[in-house]
Amino acid sequence: MTTNLAAENFLIPNGTFFVCLVIFFVVFAVIGIFVVPPIKKAMEEREAMVAKTAEDNKAAAASFESADSEYRAALKDARGEATGLRDAARAKGNEELVAARHQATAEADAARAASAEALAAQGADAASSARGDLDNLATTLAGRILGSDLKGQSASSRPDAKVNN
Repeated sequence: MTTNLAAENFLIPNGTFFVCLVIFFVVFAVIGIFVVPPIKKAMEEREAMVAKTAEDNKAAAASFESADSEYRAALKDARGEATGLRDAARAKGNEELVAARHQATAEADAARAASAEALAAQGADAASSARGDLDNLATTLAGRILGSDLKGQSASSRPDAKVNN
């Protein structure tokens, strides 16, 4: 009966249990020796790669920030230089404009003075010519009005002659 009790009682281990237990430990040892180390090594390599990538990203971000700040500084300097060049060009243009205005004013004044002198000379010539013609015309007109020929008389012998000094 004792054997029968052992066969009927499921709490008492039999030989199958021990064989399964030995197979489990053998499979566990094989997995622990041959499977786990390569997977563990691959996981460690992946973690190292991820850590290196994170460090590279941080370095790239720092490099980008540095390059960006250098770019902004260079851009600010270039804008300042461009503003200086533009202001210098405007000042030079204004100076040239003032010089051109002065030169044009001087040329206009010279032309105006030359025109005034020419007109004064022409006016003086016209006045002297008119004075010369005026005596002849006055004598002719006076002769017509008086009905006599006054051309032969001298200017001092005429009764209505005036002295022009």
